[in-house]
Amino acid sequence: MVDAAPDEVTERYRPTNGLAIGILTLVAAVGTLVLGIVDDFPAPVVAGAFLVGVLAWAALLKPRVKVADRRLVLVNMLETVSIPLAAVEEVVVRQVLAVRVGEKRYVSPAIGHTLRATLASTRPPKRDPRRGDVLATPQAPSYPDVVENRIDQLVTEDRKRLGVGRGSPEVAALGAEVRRTPAWVEIGLLAVGVVALVATIVV
Repeated sequence: MVDAAPDEVTERYRPTNGLAIGILTLVAAVGTLVLGIVDDFPAPVVAGAFLVGVLAWAALLKPRVKVADRRLVLVNMLETVSIPLAAVEEVVVRQVLAVRVGEKRYVSPAIGHTLRATLASTRPPKRDPRRGDVLATPQAPSYPDVVENRIDQLVTEDRKRLGVGRGSPEVAALGAEVRRTPAWVEIGLLAVGVVALVATIVV
């Protein structure tokens, strides 16, 4: 997390989901693609390797979450969503990060708890069998929890700066300023990969 200026925060949060498998898949796909071209593999294998490589990058390695210019930015597989901080009404991290703005919900797979941690958080607390008291098991907050709390803090600070309250008309108006930008490069590469794979199989 990096501060850009005293009155404006720029922070980037490291992804917690898919990084290792994404790297392995991308390396395997690139290796297959190179060998396929050099050793003259069947065309469907080469086209499939290209498509898998693009998918590994777009779905597993590209997604990011950051805060810049007082906006929460979710860089996803096929689009980038830019949300005014003050418009955010709820931030929750389970297996993915989910942000609620009015009646709309935006998600990012970049930040999330493991399935095991998610299931553990839904279990009832353990109790002392003799007294019935809840057994305290203090734990340091996980990184996804830190990100959730930090974003929530930045939302609160930005609302104070603007002088707006939760559920106010001003917050609803800010919700209309959400920007969604398609990832045309990834969309184009995926389209090329699908067309090439289908063409090589049919031909």
